[in-house]
Amino acid sequence: MRFEHLQGLIAAPFTPMHPDGTLHLEVIPAYYSLLKANGNTGAFICGSTGEGVSLTTAEKKKVAEAWAAATAHDNDFAVMLLVGGTCLQDAIELAQHAQSINLHAVSFTAPSYFKPASVQVLAACCKAVADAVPEMPFYYYHIPVLTGVGFPMLDLLAEVDGKIPNFAGVKYTHEDFMDFLSCLHFGEGRYDMLWGRDENLLSALVLGAKGGVGSTYNYAAPLYTALIQAYQQGDMEKARNLQQKAIDMIRLLGEYGGIATGKAYMKLVGVDCGEFRLPVRNMSPALFQSFKEEVAALGFRDFCSRSSELKPA
Repeated sequence: MRFEHLQGLIAAPFTPMHPDGTLHLEVIPAYYSLLKANGNTGAFICGSTGEGVSLTTAEKKKVAEAWAAATAHDNDFAVMLLVGGTCLQDAIELAQHAQSINLHAVSFTAPSYFKPASVQVLAACCKAVADAVPEMPFYYYHIPVLTGVGFPMLDLLAEVDGKIPNFAGVKYTHEDFMDFLSCLHFGEGRYDMLWGRDENLLSALVLGAKGGVGSTYNYAAPLYTALIQAYQQGDMEKARNLQQKAIDMIRLLGEYGGIATGKAYMKLVGVDCGEFRLPVRNMSPALFQSFKEEVAALGFRDFCSRSSELKPA
């Protein structure tokens, strides 16, 4: 079984929240419209950016249903749900639900409390979830900085090859370019390798990546579209300068508190996703004002995502 490889910019959406921390699903249709209008080809929902680990199984189903409804008319926009990793039964239940509402694919990450002791055990976990939706593309989400599970993905592909027919590929959020390139070449390019580090997308393009999943594609897709076009046209100086612009933008994430800063960026493009749930720290109003000034100094308005339907903060 072979699946068509995903291409282009796949956003990792934030899960919209009300001020009291409950889901604000009414935001999602406008959120989808923003992504679509700015060239995103899909959405990877309930992942790290989407606070999947802070959502209940019931909440993840509601988020998935909202994205399914918003994109039902659009066969060219792929929605992939991260079903989790630590509890296999929850992951199986979510995968089957995703299939029932016609999402494009599901993804699974390594159990991070009782960690798999070997790549063989990790492959067995993948198989348990993938076998529950045998006709649906299944992706492994490799993010060792958060899971603490860092087996080479080349070893995982070798272990699952021929054993999990619907294993479509890997969302690769790591910096091991040697491993990534080897995975691209494995089985004559059989598996879809989606790059997950926005700050070095250009390096992944050089190796042969065709698609990426990232949080900053939510609010700065035009920047990355220009970067990809410059690379494809052989204008490496322009591509490098655009990658540096992305790095400067991403550096502010760390300076203003990490992943929650992404929701502040979303306010600047007109999609208020609220705040992150505990234990993630959100910025104060005073810090937000300082953040806005630094973002403006980067020339954010020149490359941010835009929609005529939305009013930026």
